[in-house]
Amino acid sequence: MEMFDNLTKAAKDFFVEADDEAAKTAPAGTGPVPFPTAGAGVPGTASQFAPPAVTQAEQRHLDHIAGLLTGNGKDFAAFTKMVKSMAAAGMSGPLLYQTAFNAFAAINGSTVPGLLTSANEFEAALAADRDRVLARHREKMGEAPAAAGAAPSAIGQLTAQEKQLAADLAALTQQLQAKQQQLIQTQQQLAQERQKTQAALASYELAQSSALTELQAHHKAAEAFLLTAGSAK
Repeated sequence: MEMFDNLTKAAKDFFVEADDEAAKTAPAGTGPVPFPTAGAGVPGTASQFAPPAVTQAEQRHLDHIAGLLTGNGKDFAAFTKMVKSMAAAGMSGPLLYQTAFNAFAAINGSTVPGLLTSANEFEAALAADRDRVLARHREKMGEAPAAAGAAPSAIGQLTAQEKQLAADLAALTQQLQAKQQQLIQTQQQLAQERQKTQAALASYELAQSSALTELQAHHKAAEAFLLTAGSAK
């Protein structure tokens, strides 16, 4: 009897949760039970940055996914709420899903093929949304061009700025190298001119000193001989 009481309560809880306003105010984590699919997970993308470790989804993402899984109360999303309610009452395994379907079909006349088709539609909607988000993510990361007319993302703008600054720096580096080469050449020419000027001065000093020495020698000789000869007269 306790099991039937729990099932009755679970069914009652299900219909209360199915209310639109209740669905809008439902706390995070009360959405449909996720079913793992082959290959599910974050795909590896070629990037020089390691993705941050995220252990809990942001509320805005939870709300977005919950919006994608909001149906009309007669689809697979509503059925999963019935399953969760009965699972909380203590049921599990095949009996859980069969009992939940019987109760669900008794209310809205659902069929197994229709219910499974609805599940496929929700899975397709999630997959399509993920493809759209990944495409937008690639645009934001600068890995794909932005859509026509769309403003570039912050990462795109910063990437363009980075490239421009790198190009400017490369140009300035090239100019600096050219100026450095010119400086070296100018310094070499300056050293050569200084050497030539110093050599010329040294040569002049040598010639001047030699001429002065010779002139002084003749001066002294003439003075000595001529004055002596004049005195003799």
